[in-house]
Amino acid sequence: MNNSIVYKLTDKLYMIRYNDTEIKYFEALWEIPEGITYNSYLYLGEKTILFDTWKKGKCTEYIESIKKIIEPEKIDYLVIHHMEPDHSGCIKEIIKYNPNLTIISHPLVNKMIRTFYGINNYNFRAIKDNEVLEIGDAKLRFIYTPWLHWPETIMTYLEKDKILFSGDAFGSYSIPKEIYADKADKKYIEYMKKYFVTVIGHYRQHVLKNLEKLSKINIEPKIIAPLHGALWKDYSYLVELYSKWAKAVSDNNKVTIIYSSMYGYVEAMIKKIIDELTKRGCDVHIYKFTDTEHSFISEVLMDVIDSKAIILGTATYETGIFPYMRYIVQLLIDKVNSRKKMLIVTSYGWGGVAGRLLKKMLEQSQFEIIDIIEFNNTYTPEMFEKIVSVINKL
Repeated sequence: MNNSIVYKLTDKLYMIRYNDTEIKYFEALWEIPEGITYNSYLYLGEKTILFDTWKKGKCTEYIESIKKIIEPEKIDYLVIHHMEPDHSGCIKEIIKYNPNLTIISHPLVNKMIRTFYGINNYNFRAIKDNEVLEIGDAKLRFIYTPWLHWPETIMTYLEKDKILFSGDAFGSYSIPKEIYADKADKKYIEYMKKYFVTVIGHYRQHVLKNLEKLSKINIEPKIIAPLHGALWKDYSYLVELYSKWAKAVSDNNKVTIIYSSMYGYVEAMIKKIIDELTKRGCDVHIYKFTDTEHSFISEVLMDVIDSKAIILGTATYETGIFPYMRYIVQLLIDKVNSRKKMLIVTSYGWGGVAGRLLKKMLEQSQFEIIDIIEFNNTYTPEMFEKIVSVINKL
């Protein structure tokens, strides 16, 4: 199966894309049954400029794809926007074809090339923040965008053509059928949001800083070319999406419920809560960890980022918190930490401690715990009254 795509974007610019249908867990963490792409770009002007490469292990296919456009020996420059191996993995192979090419990137990248790939002999040009280089007929502005999502991350603005090579920013999971994204495609936006939260979520405060930085230097691209997913033409819409997610702006009636239930006690309580929320017209998103089903944690994070409220349900497990729920709560603190209301529901058999431990975990976060409902596996009418009261608070 040929998973590579070569597509002509402009008279001088090509996209070289690999559709990874084999990957199951991005960064060995995040469930992505939808797959992902690795995007590289090739500019054929007075000088030939390659922007990024593909994932390590895909280099034979990568070189063959380049050969459909030009002989690799003719590449004059290689711009690296981000050194993670899903984008820098074929640097060594490119240098083999042309040992005299020049790599252009952030100063930190020079050492990383040596340590990642054991390459010592190559030409390297470190660029400064907001530096402009004229390479043949191409005028390139290089912009430092730290923590989107590594410290050495940069973007490149091809000024005459108004094309922004955005690195991991504005990227997405999935293998889009179209080259350009349609902002009306809700499913693709979900994949994009899922990518944002799992990959960039920890650095959300840096997203706003970098968006403001791009605005101050009057970046107004006609094409946005990320390293994953589809390309875009509507830059203002992308900025709007990223600003919203970076601020964890809530949809007014959206509630995400995450629960574990070993023997059905927590699940019975959660179903009562779902009924009450549904009566009030809430948009309820449910994720469960039971003896028959485990939800995708990557999708849990995707939905929490723009939820108004979060409900956590779990049992006490070995004098602690059920392990999956402890892990999920830690991820919520790390990736989505924001002022969102939270209800905690816990059950126990011989001693209840999960609620107390969850409260302690969340004390240093921005999440606002509305209440903790703890019960000894038995559901009572009085408990129903308390559920109604707490949901009114939410």
